[in-house]
Amino acid sequence: MTAPSTTTPPSPRAGSHRAWVIAVVAGAAIVTAGAFTTVPGLLITPLHQEYAWDRGQIALAASVNMVLFGLTAPFAAALMERAGIRRVAAGAMLLIATGALLTNAMASPWQLVVYWGVLIGLGSGCLTMTFAALITGRWFARRRGLVTGALSASSHLGQLVFLPLLAWAVDRYDWQPPVVTLALVALAVSALVALLLRDHPADVGALPYGGKEFVARPAPAQGAARRTVKVLFGAARTGTFWLLAGMFIICGASTNGIMWSNWVPAAHDHGMHATVAASLLSLIGVFSSLGAVLSGWLTDRVDPRRLLAAYFTVRALTLLALPQVVAASVQPSVIVFSVIYGLVDVATVPPVIALSQRTYGDDGPIVFGWTNSAHQLGAGVSAFLGATARDLFGTYDVVWTALSAVCLVAALMALVVRAPRTAELAT
Repeated sequence: MTAPSTTTPPSPRAGSHRAWVIAVVAGAAIVTAGAFTTVPGLLITPLHQEYAWDRGQIALAASVNMVLFGLTAPFAAALMERAGIRRVAAGAMLLIATGALLTNAMASPWQLVVYWGVLIGLGSGCLTMTFAALITGRWFARRRGLVTGALSASSHLGQLVFLPLLAWAVDRYDWQPPVVTLALVALAVSALVALLLRDHPADVGALPYGGKEFVARPAPAQGAARRTVKVLFGAARTGTFWLLAGMFIICGASTNGIMWSNWVPAAHDHGMHATVAASLLSLIGVFSSLGAVLSGWLTDRVDPRRLLAAYFTVRALTLLALPQVVAASVQPSVIVFSVIYGLVDVATVPPVIALSQRTYGDDGPIVFGWTNSAHQLGAGVSAFLGATARDLFGTYDVVWTALSAVCLVAALMALVVRAPRTAELAT
């Protein structure tokens, strides 16, 4: 094994730090992958009408996607440490594009599960907040909370950028042309990642942003899968891991699990047009982005446990009120819901990343990857059960009430998490 270089390069010029370019490219990949997670909600009604498939069968593809999205993340983090962030991220975008293109040739529900559930689930699982944690951990010595919040927001920014256009296109041109267009976007972003993303500041002779000393590129990690499992077993012996994982199961169930796959059909049940419902989901995405950035800033300054308790409490109240605010037309009450719910939607990510890093040190990104797996497990179960509940009861009201109750449980769990404090705050 070749020893890493310890040569110290000249300091980078002020105002031209490469870290921000890397963050923007990483954000573009997360934005595009995030857009694919919202599409199943737009496909439920068209596929139900075109193929007469049950809503539960269609939602199963979204559930598999979410579960694999979560299970892939911790292994992807270890793989990136061995094979390189750029290679894995570019390959993930190619896998996403392939899965999307293949859906145009499907004729059975199982094919939707394979193409959208498995292929896109595996690809998008490589571009989660674990990917963001690796980027910020390597490229930023300062402003980590802020950058983490911005990258967390990028996933929901995919809703803002793509969802209203996709909903309009599905309504006007059917579902195939928008899916092909999004696949082509994924191919373009894959090329962008291959050209501009770099694995480590040492690759371009730079310092981490805010760092005072040159950091040598670490040797490729060996036994990536073995280390990922070993970290899981080690973390599983601590109560903090189970509290974080439990909170994120509830978080996934009460956010993307139910909203990305079931919001549009749920609003349609109240007489709302699909394009209008998608625009409201996009509005949630706008404020999710703002909330994630604000939460990242707060995480650098406030106890993350208190932030989590506050976020889950607010989310519980908004979900409880949801059946009373949705109507056939857009009312001020549903706008207020979209704003408040959006602000606490992704806001949970920066505090959980911070707690993972403080508690588990260098293993923090992998631990967070496993925590994110729990998030996606909750999301997958919620996506399937939400659609199944609609088929059984003819309404989503019972789902909103149940999710409100478990969010209050998550708020209580946050208050009993034990984690080391850190005196390192952003300046």
